[in-house]
Amino acid sequence: MNQENVVDLLLVEDRPEDAELAIMALEKHKLLNNIKWVQDGQEAMDFLFAEGNYINRAGAENPKLILLDIKMPKVSGLEVIEAVRANPKTKMIPIVALTTSREHTDRIEAYNLGANSYIVKPVEFENFSECVRELGFYWLLLNEPPVQ
Repeated sequence: MNQENVVDLLLVEDRPEDAELAIMALEKHKLLNNIKWVQDGQEAMDFLFAEGNYINRAGAENPKLILLDIKMPKVSGLEVIEAVRANPKTKMIPIVALTTSREHTDRIEAYNLGANSYIVKPVEFENFSECVRELGFYWLLLNEPPVQ
């Protein structure tokens, strides 16, 4: 099976340094094997819905978790949440907003659209790494998703 068809976590992050830190933290703690990083909301939707450059993913399994930045170019994280929740094939994927935005309106909107969690990124490397480790541990190992 194509490697892109087996993804545990879809990381949607436009800042390469934040993406690299998150991936390092998850790999360091051996929380999952297959991470797919996409750099904006449009690429995330193409990946999830097997469109554009990801047409070859048609029929692939959904990721176990979407770790999503809110403030991104092209398509915002809020728009991604809305699209994922509107689609019967993706609506059950857990979505964690991991963002720098402390704006009350962003948090309320993310939850209203169906985010499962909203976390403001810690600034310090060690705190960020620990935050990602805890997120991965909870959502990928402890959480019991519904059987589809």
